[in-house]
Amino acid sequence: MLTKTSTVGGAVIDKPETRAKAPLKPAVDNQSKTASAPARDLTIYLDGKFVPEADAKVSVFDHGLLYGDGIFEGIRFYNGRVFRLEEHLERLWDSARSICLEIPMGRGEMTEALLETIRRNDLREGYIRLIVTRGVGNLGLNPVQCKRPSVIIIATTIALYSKEVCEKGLTVVTCATRRTGAAALNPAVKSLNYLNNVMARIEANLAGADEALMLNEAGNVAECTADNVFIIKHGRIFTPPIAAGALRGITRSVAFDIAAELGIKITETDITRHDVFVADECFLTGTAAEVIPVVKADGRTIGSGKPGSITTRMIARFREMTRATGTPIFE
Repeated sequence: MLTKTSTVGGAVIDKPETRAKAPLKPAVDNQSKTASAPARDLTIYLDGKFVPEADAKVSVFDHGLLYGDGIFEGIRFYNGRVFRLEEHLERLWDSARSICLEIPMGRGEMTEALLETIRRNDLREGYIRLIVTRGVGNLGLNPVQCKRPSVIIIATTIALYSKEVCEKGLTVVTCATRRTGAAALNPAVKSLNYLNNVMARIEANLAGADEALMLNEAGNVAECTADNVFIIKHGRIFTPPIAAGALRGITRSVAFDIAAELGIKITETDITRHDVFVADECFLTGTAAEVIPVVKADGRTIGSGKPGSITTRMIARFREMTRATGTPIFE
C-alpha cells in the first residue's frame, strides 16, 4: 500500500485555501445525461499524496495548464478489475517517450498508485483519468524550465450516453474541423492538447448530434472526437488505419480480438463519408464510450436504422470480457 508521507518532489503547489468542499459529480459528456452513481467527495492522487478533491490543485505555472504539455490515459475498471491496464500504461510510456517527458515513477509504482486511488474511493466500477504534466516552469515555452513532471490520478464514475442512446444508437455528423495530421501532432500521442477534438465536439453540439466524424486532410474518415470508427458491409468489418489519423485505441484492439473470436474479418482501409452512409452497420469504440452503435450519419439512416446483428454481438462479447478479465483491485 502507498503511504501519505511522500512529497511533491520540489514542484511548486499553491497553498490551498480553506473552503467548503463541493462534491464532484460523475463525469458526464452531455448535460442531459445522468450517471447512476451518486455524487461524492473524491480522494485524488497528486504527486505522491492522496488529497481531498478540494485540495487537489496544481500551480498556474504548470506547463500542462499553460501549453497542454503533458499526456494522459483514460482507463476503465469493471467488477473490481482494471481492464487492459498494462496496455494503457504501455501507451502512456510510449506517449511520454515521444514528447521527451520522463515519468517520475516506475510502472509498478504507477500501478499501485492507480489501484490505491480506486480503493480509497471505494469503487468497483468506474473510470480512471491518469495525467502526467511537464510540471511547473515559467511562462516561457521551453520545457527545460520544468524540473519535475506532475502525476495526477482521478478515480470516479462516467456515463457518456444514456441507456436509451446506447441501446438505440448514436447520430453523428461530419465536422469541418480536420483531424490533426501526424506531421503536426501525431494522434498516437495522447497529449493534453485536445483542442482539435474539442472544436469538433462543439460542431456536433451545434448540430444536435451525439458525435462528430473527423476527416483527415485527404478527406477520409480518421476517427470521431473520442472514438474509433468501424463500419460493416456484407458481413465484413472495416476501420481506418492508424496512418489515417486514428488513435491506436485500446478498445479498438479489443474489437479486433472479438472479431477474430467471432470469425469476422476486419480490414484496415481508407473510409469515406460515402462508405459510412451506405454501410450495413456502424459502431464506435473507446474507453469511455465502450462499444456503441451508430444509426444515422449526416441525416442518412445507416442500415435498418437500428443496431445490427454483428454490432450487437460485438457489444455482448465486450461486456463479457470486461466483467471477467483485468487487473484485480482488491486482492
